Amino acid sequence: MKKEYLIYKLSDASKDACKIDNELFPMYNVKRGLRNEDGSGVLVGLTKIGNVVGYERLPDNGGLKAIPGKLFYRGYDVEDLAHALIKEKRFGFEEVAYLLLSGKLPDKEELASFKGLICDNMPLEQKTKMNILDLEGQNIMNILARSVLEMYTFDPNPDDTSRDNLMRQSIELISRFPTIIAYAYNIYRHSTHGRSLHIRHPHENLSLAENFLHMLKKDFTELDARTLDLLLVLQAEHGGGNNSTFTVRVTSSTGTDTYSSIAAGIGSLKGPLHGGANIQVVDMFHHLKENIGDWKNVDEIDTYFMRMLNKEAYNKTGLIYGIGHAVYTISDPRAVVLKELARDLAKEKGREEEFAFLELLEERAIECFAKHKGTKKRVSSNVDFYSGFVYEMIGLPQEIYTPLFAMARIVGWTAHRIEELHFDGKRIIRPAYKNVLEDTTYVPIKER
Repeated sequence: MKKEYLIYKLSDASKDACKIDNELFPMYNVKRGLRNEDGSGVLVGLTKIGNVVGYERLPDNGGLKAIPGKLFYRGYDVEDLAHALIKEKRFGFEEVAYLLLSGKLPDKEELASFKGLICDNMPLEQKTKMNILDLEGQNIMNILARSVLEMYTFDPNPDDTSRDNLMRQSIELISRFPTIIAYAYNIYRHSTHGRSLHIRHPHENLSLAENFLHMLKKDFTELDARTLDLLLVLQAEHGGGNNSTFTVRVTSSTGTDTYSSIAAGIGSLKGPLHGGANIQVVDMFHHLKENIGDWKNVDEIDTYFMRMLNKEAYNKTGLIYGIGHAVYTISDPRAVVLKELARDLAKEKGREEEFAFLELLEERAIECFAKHKGTKKRVSSNVDFYSGFVYEMIGLPQEIYTPLFAMARIVGWTAHRIEELHFDGKRIIRPAYKNVLEDTTYVPIKER
């Protein structure tokens, strides 16, 4: 039997082996995707790090009531944190990292020392730089995961899960993600597109966001850097229930090393249903710019969106990317804040007409979705609706959109890992699956 045919035969056999009747899930009270029937997440743990709020439960099991979305970091409203940074025109990602790791906001001296610590740890091991050069690769997320796993080799205490050691590892990971991503992209650009290869070292007097832009593309404006910094702040943490953070907590509960656990989180985030949505929004936006003749014509926009929802236009998936969220209903607070800076950035870049078009698309997509579903249940845009457009205005390539998400979320991942390994009563996370196949009698090979 040819090997190629055997692969086909195995695949064809697995088609039936994977079939599970949908009616079996409610029969055994199984929550598909760890979701309750009302769409809310199944409660699987407790945390003091982040809180994602999109609805409130009505008394006497009256269901869920949609409310404007809120996101809290260690009890602080993210909108308050973000607006303070915008008002004071300063960088805040390091401050938020300090908050999420420690549980408290730093004073000026603590923040200055923490920023210095981040800068001190940004340079990579020489061998890591050479391996990024040697192995190359077209997917920056894979290079990031590989580089994280390699950090295990250079760590003097890679398997130590004491709080002190976990904090040291966390700070090193937060510091080195920007360097790995910038170097990996520049090498990818050189090997794939024949561009000049630039390896710029981080500067001690720059914020993490500024250092990243310096290492990646050198030329950027102050608003570019502050906008990127705000995006990192908004995506640094999103509760323990998002897929990648849950992955980090599940793997951490086994006692595995930090680098294996974080690499697993990167693999989760890489999935198009999780971290890659902003690329899909940008691609959709470019398509709509080309296919909508009048960017101010509501009827034309609505007609096209209804065709998309009916799987008759664009990629025929029936989706409008960047609309809807698993928790947020009336509004995504991250999108609300990001939209403010996106407007300012569009003004600086001379792209106000495109921003106005995107804003109108947001409004019409929400209306068309409600009309298509025939329900009063509202959906909102999520942070991805504007993040891709912001990245594009800053001049960042699509290849690093998802790695940028990881560059922000590494803060939340490491904070949750520390919590998972050091709360009282911790246990290995081990859910159950119900087997729905009947037992079968063994048949000797000569009788098959």
